[in-house]
Amino acid sequence: MQFPSTLLENAVNEFAKLPGIGKKTALRMVLHLLKQDVAAVGHFSETIAKMRTDIKFCTRCHNISDGNLCSICANTLRNQQLICVVENIRDVIAIENTQQFNGTYHVLGGIISPLDGIGPDQLNIEPLIARVAHEQTEELVFALSPNIQGDTTIYYIQKKLQKYPCRITTIARGIAFGGELEYADEMTLARSLAKRLPVEQYMSH
Repeated sequence: MQFPSTLLENAVNEFAKLPGIGKKTALRMVLHLLKQDVAAVGHFSETIAKMRTDIKFCTRCHNISDGNLCSICANTLRNQQLICVVENIRDVIAIENTQQFNGTYHVLGGIISPLDGIGPDQLNIEPLIARVAHEQTEELVFALSPNIQGDTTIYYIQKKLQKYPCRITTIARGIAFGGELEYADEMTLARSLAKRLPVEQYMSH
């Protein structure tokens, strides 16, 4: 792709680094910005930069936050004794969009995957164990993608929690095995949350 300007080419190359954005789409985005006034483009770039420099992660659940605690952990109307364990922040957003869950979350930051070099020590598992131990958690709901790695992670954490009087469940198999949680439609995800199963029953399937 030939460009009449090095500045234009550099901008297109930066946009093309984003996931799912090819050179043609990146060019359309850059040309759109060129049509905007300078103040609007300045606001756009400042917003992105501020997001990257000022955003925080909740000290309790590791969700994205504007402060030390995210808005979910700080909400006294949420069931603070109910924790939904998810792989990443995209999954928090997907479940919140169902408007069917009124507990809190715990973002692991991934799942156990030895083939990818990801072990338990690289995930937010120990902080989860500490939460259950100190917060008198009543129920832990696993909402991990239903694949071998997700099941391995559930099994590992379940073993670590055996001595605590906490009900451990998982979302039902409304999500196809091998599917990714974030791509499930909201109705399917809501139904899987509502019909959650004890982990022992889930792991025996």
